Amino acid sequence: MSTTPNPGVLMFPPLPYESWSDTLLGLHLVSQIVGRVRLALHPPVNHWWHAALYVSPRGLTTGAIPHPGSRGQNFDLEIDLLDHRVVTRTSDGRSLSITLADRSICDFHREFTAQLQQLGIEVAIDVRPYKCRSTIPYPEDRAHGAHDRRAVQTAFAILRGVAAVLQEFRSRFLGKCSPVHLFWHSFDLAVTRFSGRRAPALEGADHVAQEAYSHEVNSAGFWFGDDTVREPAFYCYTAPAPASMREAMVTLRYDEMRTSPDPRRALLAFLQDAYAAGADAAHWDRAALER
Repeated sequence: MSTTPNPGVLMFPPLPYESWSDTLLGLHLVSQIVGRVRLALHPPVNHWWHAALYVSPRGLTTGAIPHPGSRGQNFDLEIDLLDHRVVTRTSDGRSLSITLADRSICDFHREFTAQLQQLGIEVAIDVRPYKCRSTIPYPEDRAHGAHDRRAVQTAFAILRGVAAVLQEFRSRFLGKCSPVHLFWHSFDLAVTRFSGRRAPALEGADHVAQEAYSHEVNSAGFWFGDDTVREPAFYCYTAPAPASMREAMVTLRYDEMRTSPDPRRALLAFLQDAYAAGADAAHWDRAALER
């Protein structure tokens, strides 16, 4: 029997939701605090792309954000998942960081705000958690902030692997397409393709959804699970949902993908098949949009 390790399993390690749900919530809340700074200071970009974070070689980054009050200056924020810290760097060479260790969210928020002010970055953010398991405002939250370093590093390995496959999938599309980015409100890594046509207004939807779905989309991504779906999984959906489709969203269990003989190929096949089904049902001009 061969003992050669499966490279797909090494690239996509197991991470059951139950094993790190408290740490996942802590990381989710930290990402919201960091992401809200980008949302507040970055010039708006269509479909809320200016709010998202990106997978970097060390974790999750905002990319460059214009520095308030300084002509031509900017700064970035990075959730460093290798050294377990949040780093603020300015274009004039200064940097400060906060260690991510079992500290409460309120302590993190206080120290993070103080560091931004020390660097001359004044910003006001909404301190209410957005659509997650916690409803406690960040400055008052002493209940959350767990940080299991091993689980976080495993999660980062998964994000790197998934981002690489999503980038490959993205490269096959010629039409308008989002970056591969992480939306901190739901903590999912996603890429979205567009047909090029406007979508009907969403009746009763808030301004966030109206902007996100102003045009026809096919969106695919990955999330680590939550209290409703208690396992990591991939998803793909077309919006507006074509009437001929039986399911608005199709999913693939992460464990099913990672234990397949070729995880990368299995994930690409899922993404392509789910996209094709939605695009065909919605009558997208695929010949003009694809390589």
